[in-house]
Amino acid sequence: MWEIISKALPQILEAGFKYTVPLTLISFFFGIILALFTALIRLTKNNGFFIVIKLFFRFYVWLFRSTPLLVQLFIVYFGLPYLKIKGIAPDGIKLDAFIAGVITFSLNTGAYASETIRAAISSVPRGQWEAAFSIGMTRKQTLKRIILPQALRVSVPPLANSFISLVKDTSLAASITIVEMFEVSQQIAAENYQPLLMYSLVAAVYAVFCTILSWGQGKLESRLGVKSNMKGSDN
Repeated sequence: MWEIISKALPQILEAGFKYTVPLTLISFFFGIILALFTALIRLTKNNGFFIVIKLFFRFYVWLFRSTPLLVQLFIVYFGLPYLKIKGIAPDGIKLDAFIAGVITFSLNTGAYASETIRAAISSVPRGQWEAAFSIGMTRKQTLKRIILPQALRVSVPPLANSFISLVKDTSLAASITIVEMFEVSQQIAAENYQPLLMYSLVAAVYAVFCTILSWGQGKLESRLGVKSNMKGSDN
């Protein structure tokens, strides 16, 4: 058993640092940018044609929060090649597996994180807006200098939980041929006929990764002076 583990573990870790970690970091980075933009759009007071834009982002959030992540991956990677657009993509939209994974995970993360950020911004007392307006600040200045710093501090625990969940969710990327940790464990299990051992081993590697991230989350929260609902990191 130990001989099998000693041979398989380096391969799983290599896949982790080559695919799982980059996929997580890149997707979370773009997801947070999208989440912040989506939250600000949905909180804006502008009317007129802007309502159409708000409805579009509201639909986007609803769509990605209401459908399974695995289905989203399949649609982007396996489905889009059949979407033929005359003059733009006559042969369908064919994406590299890693790119398809980044797009899907980013959109999924953005949808969930946007609700976190929107709630955090809304939690800032209205009196702080009014106080800023009373000293001549514009809405943009108030948001940038007063509201967002407080909101982002409050949103750190749930966003950190989302990041940890994303690390585990990347295992679904194996379904679209990305050779990340779970895919490698499947390949090795097919060779040595030890699926229980291989799946237990990759589960342990995920557990170590997430434990380290949870420890880092705790340190970050202590520095910021915020408290987390740790149940969220167990999803």
